[in-house]
Amino acid sequence: MHSDYNSASREQAGAASEAVMAEQNARGESVSAEEIARFGAIARDWWDPAGPMRPLHAMNPLRIGWIDRHLPLRSRKQARLRVLDLGCGAGLASEALAQAGHDVLGLDASAEGIAAARQHLAENPLPAAAGGLAYRVGSAETLVAESETFDAVVALEIIEHVTDPTAFVAMLADLVRPGGHVFVSTMNRTLRAFAFAKVGAEYVMRLLPVGTHDWKKFVTPSELAGYGRRAGLRLDDMAGMTPDLSGNSWRESRDLGVNYIAAFSRD
Repeated sequence: MHSDYNSASREQAGAASEAVMAEQNARGESVSAEEIARFGAIARDWWDPAGPMRPLHAMNPLRIGWIDRHLPLRSRKQARLRVLDLGCGAGLASEALAQAGHDVLGLDASAEGIAAARQHLAENPLPAAAGGLAYRVGSAETLVAESETFDAVVALEIIEHVTDPTAFVAMLADLVRPGGHVFVSTMNRTLRAFAFAKVGAEYVMRLLPVGTHDWKKFVTPSELAGYGRRAGLRLDDMAGMTPDLSGNSWRESRDLGVNYIAAFSRD
């Protein structure tokens, strides 16, 4: 049986306060109201594998598999890991993490994104062996103020959309328990990333809506490592994520020139 993450009372309480939280979150330091609106506008198409989130659908098995390999193994007698999927959108990574056996809270500042996530979960229930999964409209600032902590914090393709990446990574560190893990995936600020992830993906191949990314906000691996170090996080591993020619399949690589993922831990 799933944990109390799936309890009706928590879902109802979250739904009742979404309008208030959405207004508050739009003013959060890490959240841009423009970014919230942009992704909220495409929330209903998030789960379409041929839609605007097609690259994330293709990338998701690699991201989740890589994260799961870097999390500590748990026996059946041990409690499930509590995982925060920050900036979860409509729940692509959240559902996959729950299916991997973790208790997951998916958090996003977009009420439309969370509504789409809840709808997909209601229409596609997780298997009995999966971990618990709940969704909430909110921001990192909200959870920090509530003194929430998790065994692992996941922020996938989100840091390039925040207003202050230094403060954002510091909040990730605040949200993870000592001994816990933080995972960040993003895009490198290189000319190749501009050509492929910005011009190619948005204007040529139309894989993403135009305006999805601002190349100037892409984060280099050294910058990300520095943000983590200043936040008290230790960089454990970093890997490139490389698509095939069709973009339908991704593999782990040593090439950090465009997409990459990093694992940190907190002592």
